[in-house]
Amino acid sequence: MLRQVTAIRYVTPLREGGSLPGVVEADDLGTYVVKFRGAGQGPRALVAEVISGELGRRLGLPVPELTVVHLDPIVARAEPDEEIQELIKASAGANLGMDFLPGALGYDPVVHPVDAALASRVVAFDAYVENVDRSWRNPNLLMWHGGLWLIDHGATLYFHHNWPRAAAVVHRAYKWDDHVLKPYATELATEGPALAARITPGLLAEVIAEVPEEWMEPGDPEAYLSHLTARAERPEAWLP
Repeated sequence: MLRQVTAIRYVTPLREGGSLPGVVEADDLGTYVVKFRGAGQGPRALVAEVISGELGRRLGLPVPELTVVHLDPIVARAEPDEEIQELIKASAGANLGMDFLPGALGYDPVVHPVDAALASRVVAFDAYVENVDRSWRNPNLLMWHGGLWLIDHGATLYFHHNWPRAAAVVHRAYKWDDHVLKPYATELATEGPALAARITPGLLAEVIAEVPEEWMEPGDPEAYLSHLTARAERPEAWLP
């Protein structure tokens, strides 16, 4: 299971995204960017964050540590924004935390060239999880201590928003025309198949098991495993 912490102080909202994530201090003295289960995207976005984020970490990609942040709405009692107060009240219990990277900068493809092998692995990973949110407009990449970090995977696995149709799109091709790392992904022909070969049913079962049960519906773990295993079996269908 993901490491569990308890929020002790709500620090500040982050208004870059529509879900109003916030910076929270926890009882382990760590600081986390928290995505709240009461946000408009609902628990499905948190499930996608865990499955894709933990899969990326196990494949050697730089994803900040994820945690489950237990939240008592009382931590927001001093927050003057009523919208944020309501969001936190609706998010009592388990929420998703991502290790806060202090001083990190937003990724700029002109200023920050990326190693071809790493860029190719990121593109292959995004193709597998169908990440529609790694564009020039919204890269969801950070630069921290000179390295590239992948964040915000709530828009991946979008098949789970329509389970009855999921089987029909399991081998759907990935549209990567506006992927921010496309100019650097010049080793995709070798790095893509190599990464795909590492996505096994056992690995998928591991990352799905990291998702808190309360974010899932009955039968969801088996459905995710079946869909993602079938997708992994045919990388030629989704690798760019």
